[in-house]
Amino acid sequence: MDDERIGKVFRVIEERRDAFIEELLDFLKIPSVSADSSYRIDVRRAAEWLVASLARLGMETKIFETGNHPIVFGELFTSFDRPTLLVYGHYDVQPPDPLDEWTNNPFDPSIRDGYVYARGASDDKGQLFAHMKALDAWRQCGFELPVNLKFVFEGEEEIGSPSLEAFLKNNEDLLKADAVVISDGHQFAKGIPAITYGLRGLAYFEVEVEGPKMDLHSGGFGGLVMNPIHALIFILSRLKDLKDRILIDNFYDDVIMPDEEEREMIRQLPFDEEALRKELGVQELFGEDGFLPLERKSFRPTLDINGIWGGYQKEGAKTIIPSRAGAKVSIRLVPNQRHDVVTRLFVEYLKKIAPPAVKVNVRVLAGADPVLVDRKLPEMKAAEHAIEIGFGKKPVFIREGGTIPVVNMFYEILGVRPLLMIGFGRPDDRIHGPDERFHLDDFLCGMKTAVALWIELAKLSFRSEGS
Repeated sequence: MDDERIGKVFRVIEERRDAFIEELLDFLKIPSVSADSSYRIDVRRAAEWLVASLARLGMETKIFETGNHPIVFGELFTSFDRPTLLVYGHYDVQPPDPLDEWTNNPFDPSIRDGYVYARGASDDKGQLFAHMKALDAWRQCGFELPVNLKFVFEGEEEIGSPSLEAFLKNNEDLLKADAVVISDGHQFAKGIPAITYGLRGLAYFEVEVEGPKMDLHSGGFGGLVMNPIHALIFILSRLKDLKDRILIDNFYDDVIMPDEEEREMIRQLPFDEEALRKELGVQELFGEDGFLPLERKSFRPTLDINGIWGGYQKEGAKTIIPSRAGAKVSIRLVPNQRHDVVTRLFVEYLKKIAPPAVKVNVRVLAGADPVLVDRKLPEMKAAEHAIEIGFGKKPVFIREGGTIPVVNMFYEILGVRPLLMIGFGRPDDRIHGPDERFHLDDFLCGMKTAVALWIELAKLSFRSEGS
C-alpha cells in the first residue's frame, strides 16, 4: 500500500469489527418494509436511526419528507479543492414473506457460517452501512477526509423510487458531485469482485384483451364470439419466435453490439454452464441463437411474459368464455434503445396483430433506459484499484442483465457521468427471498474498498464548482 493512512484505517476496521457488526445487527432489526403501509412507522424509525448515526460521524444531516417515505441526506465538507463523492443507497427492504421459509426471524438477525441472515442484509442495508463505518474508522484515526462526502439514502427503492426524481430535480445544487457510487449489487462470483459498467433498461407492460361485456356460457355462445384467452395466446405467441428472436417491427434498429475487445472480455469471465443448469434445475439453457449465455444476459435485449390471467381458476369445471384476459410483459433493453421508443413500437405491433373481434388495451407499468459507463474513465480505474486494495483481488468488469432506474436519474438529472456501481454482496445472497444474507468478510472488504476509493479519487484532477 502506497499510503500509510490506509494501513492505519484498515487496522481500526479489523479492531472494531465486532462493534461494527453489532451496529449492523441493530440496523437490520428495524423492519423497514416500504411496500406495506403497516410498516410505515418502522420505515420512519430506520430513517431517524440513520440520521442519528450520520450525525455521530460528524455529518450535517437532514431528512427530506416525501409523499411517502423520507430521504436521508448527510454531508461532510472538507475543502473546495477536493473532489466530491455522492454515495447512494436505500434503507427500505422487501417484504419478508413467506415467513415459514426463513430459518430465523427475518428481523432478528442471525450469524451463521460467516454470514448475517436478515431481510435487508445484502439489499441494501449491509452495503450502505459499509460506507458509513468506513467513515467511522477513518475519523477514529484523526485524518482529514481526502474528499467531500455526501450520502443519499432513500426509503422507497423497493417500490420503484417514486419520490427520488422530484428530490433530485429540487436539490441539484445540494447534490452536485464529481462522482456517484452505488453499492446495491453484487460481485461476479464468490472471490471475484466486480465493477458493473452496464445495465439493461426496461419496458414493462400490462396487456388486457376485452371480449364480451360479461362472462358467457361456452355452450350457448361458443362459435359466436372470440374467446379473449385465445386472442391473448395468439398475440403473445407472435412476440418471439422459437429461437428467442423478438418479432416486434423495427425492434432491433437501435441495438448496438459491443466491440470485439469487450466481447472477448465477457468470454473470459469464469462461467460454469453445467453448474448453472443444475442450480436452476433445467435440462439446458435457452436463448437467442448466435450468442453465449453471458452475452445474452448482458448486451442482448430480451422479452418475457411475467404473468398471465383469465377465465376460471378455481377447483372443478366452469364452462365459460371469459369477458377478458391479460398478461404482464417485460422487455429488457440494451444500448442504444430507449424505453419510450420501444413502448411505441410495442403498442403499434399489438394493434397490428390483434384480432379485430377483441379490444386490446396496453398499460405501461415501468420504463427505464439502459446504462453504459465508459470503463476506461479515470474514475473507473480509480475504483478498480480501490477494489483491488479492499478485496485483495483485481475486479472484473461486468454488464448486468437487470435494471436500476435510479442510475438513469443520476445520469439524466444530475448529469454525473462517472457513476461507479460497486456491489459488495454475492450473487447467492438470496436477496428478495427467504434467508437473505450478507457475508461478514464482504462487509469488511466493503469498508476497506470505500476508504481506498476516497484516496484514489483524491488523486484525480477533476473538481466540482461549489462542491
